[in-house]
Amino acid sequence: ECYFTNGTERVRLLTRYIYNREEYVRFDSDVGEYRPVTELGRPDAEYWNSQKDIVERTRAEVDTVCRNNYGFEERTTL
Repeated sequence: ECYFTNGTERVRLLTRYIYNREEYVRFDSDVGEYRPVTELGRPDAEYWNSQKDIVERTRAEVDTVCRNNYGFEERTTL
């Protein structure tokens, strides 16, 4: 999920991981790392945070996904 403030001046990426209709881990670009939401998410969050390439790639999604698609979302949102 991409959240925009003042166009693309401030962009927040929130990626939620859900299993069995329950969010168990999330990545919040304001925090900059994966955080467990439940105990089920702790092993995944710890592993993903230990893999610097995964964290850097996810952080880069603010630009590659959110800012890149901003114009499209702006045109299609009423």
